[in-house]
Amino acid sequence: MRRTPVEEFNTLVLQSVNAIERHMIETMGPNSHLRGVEFAVEEVPPPMRAYEVDIVESHGVALSKLYPARPGTAAAAPRIVLYRRPIELRADDADLGTLVTSVLTEQLGALLNLPPETLEP
Repeated sequence: MRRTPVEEFNTLVLQSVNAIERHMIETMGPNSHLRGVEFAVEEVPPPMRAYEVDIVESHGVALSKLYPARPGTAAAAPRIVLYRRPIELRADDADLGTLVTSVLTEQLGALLNLPPETLEP
């Protein structure tokens, strides 16, 4: 059976997260992991305000957003949301994985206060 585009994109995100985490463990040690960070995929971004800074965007369209942790609330863990349709529209099938990984490393770099290139697998 063939997977739907949504299933394929979700699998691609999971593969990218796993590759980034493996790279972090190999280069930064066994205590470097992404436990506690939530990852989500939404179809399209909600309306954004121009002053929001935790967004990776392309030509004014959000590709992802980082929601920082808010201890003591339902949002106790940091959350990175990728917006599937804008990402797919900016990459062909061959480049989609590269773009997903790039967006994830940008957001994780901001979250962990590390240069994104150090997280690139």
